[in-house]
Amino acid sequence: MADMPNGEQGCASPLELFNSIAAQGELVRSLKAGKASKDEIDSAVKMLLSLKVSYKAAVGEDYKADCAPGNPALGSNSGLAAAEAAEDFVDPWTVQTSSAKGIDYDKLIVRFGSSKIDKELVNRIERATGQKPHRFLRRGIFFSHRDMNQILDAYENKKPFYLYTGRGPSSEAMHVGHLIPFIFTKWLQDVFNVPLVIQMTDDEKYLWKDLTLDQAYGYAVENAKDIIACGFDINKTFIFSDLDYMGMSPGFYKNVVKIQKHVTFNQVKGIFGFTDSDSIGKISFPAIQAAPSFSNSFPQIFRDRADIQCLIPCAIDQDPYFRMTRDVAPRIGYPKPALLHSTFFPALQGAQTKMSASDPNSSIFLTDTAKQIKTKVNKHAFSGGRDTVEEHRQFGGNCDVDVSFMYLTFFLEDDDKLEQIRKDYTSGDMLTGELKKTLIEVLQPLIAEHQARRKEVTDEIVKEFMTPRKLSYDFQCFCFDT
Repeated sequence: MADMPNGEQGCASPLELFNSIAAQGELVRSLKAGKASKDEIDSAVKMLLSLKVSYKAAVGEDYKADCAPGNPALGSNSGLAAAEAAEDFVDPWTVQTSSAKGIDYDKLIVRFGSSKIDKELVNRIERATGQKPHRFLRRGIFFSHRDMNQILDAYENKKPFYLYTGRGPSSEAMHVGHLIPFIFTKWLQDVFNVPLVIQMTDDEKYLWKDLTLDQAYGYAVENAKDIIACGFDINKTFIFSDLDYMGMSPGFYKNVVKIQKHVTFNQVKGIFGFTDSDSIGKISFPAIQAAPSFSNSFPQIFRDRADIQCLIPCAIDQDPYFRMTRDVAPRIGYPKPALLHSTFFPALQGAQTKMSASDPNSSIFLTDTAKQIKTKVNKHAFSGGRDTVEEHRQFGGNCDVDVSFMYLTFFLEDDDKLEQIRKDYTSGDMLTGELKKTLIEVLQPLIAEHQARRKEVTDEIVKEFMTPRKLSYDFQCFCFDT
């Protein structure tokens, strides 16, 4: 059975139970097909039934192979009804909420079976690194984790780990929301002094979008320039295009095949909602996003070491890929990747709407001019203010739904200033126009400075970042170069 001893069933998430039932069902079928002994088959069947009982207790309904918890099968009427009835829906392609406050992240932690990043963990990160925690940690923007304490154990015992994050290059223009994982990953790289691999999933975008292979690869290169402009150290960072790297790296492709062998079609249908009409490229893609989680996918960096744990900072909608990866890892002899999950960056029109590259007014893009930023914020940023100045002065604004305040929580570094703004806006002392002006004054220099750094990123620099090579670490031993 997949990665869940008997004693762990009670604390497993519904999705982990779902995946374990699918895997156990496969085991029962293979035992029967291989004419195994009656005792062996009976034992496997007993375990399968036990898992189904645990699943029903956790979810409140019987296990159905085509209907994963929190991710109803697309062809099922009851599944669609459940999706409509639910407040929030999150998978790698869809984020939906009916609340102006956005997703209920505490519920999402319970549903996904991850752990909350609490004050104790933030304090431990501060003790381990000797650095003030990043504002994304201080403010709960990175709010959930899997096995971060293991990473800190390794770091405190002078054992190596590495960072892995990525970008799906669906268009040439990136918006400020796309920067969130890279801003945080840059901080992690700096404070822990560890290598980083960044996957550009141009193959995924070719499979899901109406793009040619050349367009997808071109977007990967252009997006890489924006990523490099975040300030990553070229001696510690490898950026790679799937279309480019997989064909030249036997180690990477071998891991893709190992993962593919250990995940059934039933499992990926349950985890990702694939249907019988999806292309086999889509069905097999999750193994490609999983492979960078294992250090021997990068022999030029880690030699043949397969024991170096990976830490993945990402938005929580990417978690299904890595729940699958964590399920497979021990069965192919690798450490499970650890994760740090971020909240979603809201669209200008409000946390319940979706940012879209096809709608230029849904976000602030990294190509926007100072004038465009000012116009977009003033015209489109959803306000938590009152209908009239008099009402606002009397009752105050609502920071929980105000997009300008939400954006400031991401980009204003000064905690005291942010708290003062919250108090002033909530009390009515600060008007919506003044709050928007404050945001504009934060965003304009931030975007201008990013654009200036990006202009310095030449094609030659991109090529160097994307060339497989040894980084500034020695992985023959368990310690880093100093």
